[in-house]
Amino acid sequence: MNVFSWLGAAMADGLRDRAGNSDARLLPEARLSGPMPWVIAIMIALTVVAAASGLALRNAAQTASADVEGGVTVQVVSAAPAERNRQALAALATLRGAPGVVSARVVPQEELNALVEPWLGTRPGDDVEALPIPALLDVRLAGHATPDRIAALRARLARNAPAARVDAQAGWLTPVFSAIHALQWLAGGLIALLALATVAAVLLASRNALGNHRDTIEIVHMLGGTDNQIARIFQRSMAMDAAAGGIVGLLVGLIVVVLLGRQFAALGSGMTTSAGLLWSDWIVIAAIPLAGVALAVVTARVSVLRNLRRML
Repeated sequence: MNVFSWLGAAMADGLRDRAGNSDARLLPEARLSGPMPWVIAIMIALTVVAAASGLALRNAAQTASADVEGGVTVQVVSAAPAERNRQALAALATLRGAPGVVSARVVPQEELNALVEPWLGTRPGDDVEALPIPALLDVRLAGHATPDRIAALRARLARNAPAARVDAQAGWLTPVFSAIHALQWLAGGLIALLALATVAAVLLASRNALGNHRDTIEIVHMLGGTDNQIARIFQRSMAMDAAAGGIVGLLVGLIVVVLLGRQFAALGSGMTTSAGLLWSDWIVIAAIPLAGVALAVVTARVSVLRNLRRML
């Protein structure tokens, strides 16, 4: 960051004026210098990808949780097809009369066949119905499927459908939710590390620039220049570099996010389809470069003022 290369020519005119005018005359022309814009661009791009991933995972978890929070699955396990169907109908009648049950239905055999065929490797002409596939009932409760409510349904079904097994749908997805929460924490930790890396890069650049122009800074002090004037020069130079890097990083990050979104959407899975970004999420992502610029400018000012006090 060659912020003092122009200082010698402007020193005679600029530093004899008052503080308000001298700082304006001493400003350099805005131009990119050194690797700092590209370092910030890399940090912003990675932050955009990490933030978008964390927000998409949050949306997927919320959608899945809302879909299964009152869902209950009842399986009637019996090797005899006739007995299995009889208990399934008895369980359906019992569930429809149970308190707190919003809806209950027997999953058609065609849907069950479509679910198990990819796993069984069946061929055209195979009799899937001859396999001991449990009868499945999809039940929706009013509110959460708590353990107490599940136990009450089991006790009620034990009379007419002893082969029925009652499970909360949310219980099946507990490992998935745990993994999603872990990935969200990982994304948050990555963002924090990228912020620390940005601060470290700005600190290093500021210290190197001050060290390279130590003699010039001492002359500026002797001619009446203040620490705030010098710090403002660094601030504006860093703001230009950070803004340029932020724009580039945002564009690269958005391209990566769009490409990843298309890849996951092609999977056709319900959970990956629900892992989209809301308009509020895009606002958060768009604010990342602004936060990066503010962080770089504040860090540069604090670092320069602190080091200037040590030089005196």
